[in-house]
Amino acid sequence: MEEGSDFRLWDELIPDTLGLIFRNLSLLEILNVVPRVCKSWRRAVMGSYCWQEIDIDEWSRHCRPEDIDRMLQLLVTRSCGSLRKLCVSGISNDLSFAFIANHAKSLQTLRLPRSEISNSIVEQVAGMLSTVTFLDLSYCTKIGAQALEALGKHCKFLTGLCRIMHPLEVIDKLSQDDEALAIASTMPKLKHLEIAYLLVTTSSVIEILTKCRQLQILDVRGCWNVNLDENFIKKFPGLKLVGPHFVDYYDMNGWDSSSDYSGSSGYLAWDFVAGMDDDYDEISDVYWADGQQIEDVEMWFYDDVQAMDAGYDWPQSP
Repeated sequence: MEEGSDFRLWDELIPDTLGLIFRNLSLLEILNVVPRVCKSWRRAVMGSYCWQEIDIDEWSRHCRPEDIDRMLQLLVTRSCGSLRKLCVSGISNDLSFAFIANHAKSLQTLRLPRSEISNSIVEQVAGMLSTVTFLDLSYCTKIGAQALEALGKHCKFLTGLCRIMHPLEVIDKLSQDDEALAIASTMPKLKHLEIAYLLVTTSSVIEILTKCRQLQILDVRGCWNVNLDENFIKKFPGLKLVGPHFVDYYDMNGWDSSSDYSGSSGYLAWDFVAGMDDDYDEISDVYWADGQQIEDVEMWFYDDVQAMDAGYDWPQSP
């Protein structure tokens, strides 16, 4: 290479450096574009360097369960035990959760909203998730206090938990105070807790505040049975309390522009199987959309596509 030349041998970078660079690309580009550039880039993509953080949440919301399972098998296996972050929505069975747990020795952030996992499987594999520090189990309707207690006992470093529910999912329940008490008794190091629309009462939330003394953010929006006295809240000067009451942006014509849900079909369909290994042969059309976040609290509640499609009207605030 001539001195002063602008030419760079990008294909000769060591794999871990390439992996750091490729992590800034979209999943579409990593799977479908990068492997076609050259052999060294293809080797880097096939290795663990690109898969320490796997975020397929948006994609998985619009996929069949069997496609989600195959994608998890592919990407998590590629991480070779180095997986630190996993975000996926709607895993459909306990086997997939067990598979994740078996590859979780380095896992720190685990987001599994809308997943069909059971209390029994969580209790069985919670010990494998001991390194997890942030957990999202929002809209997981088949788990309850048993699962949360098991996770709290084994995830000693847990500092963040999202357990947001949809109002229609809890309409037949009398109370979820047992979940709040499980959180209070087993997760003392929590700093960030979101339990929007959980059917909890003032006493159980006070128990959380009393036991989880490091809390910085507590989201209880939509927890209509919670009434916290201002003087009591002043005892926690480092706490940012969100809710329980707020104004619903709802009318008979649907959500206005302040809603984080969009019914538009702004998804990009693409096929990433062409020219790839046999691992990809059975996975075809996938879809993408941009997520949103407001300050420190993520707006995941009232975000149920199936409920929208079923023609349900959102319940107004009491």
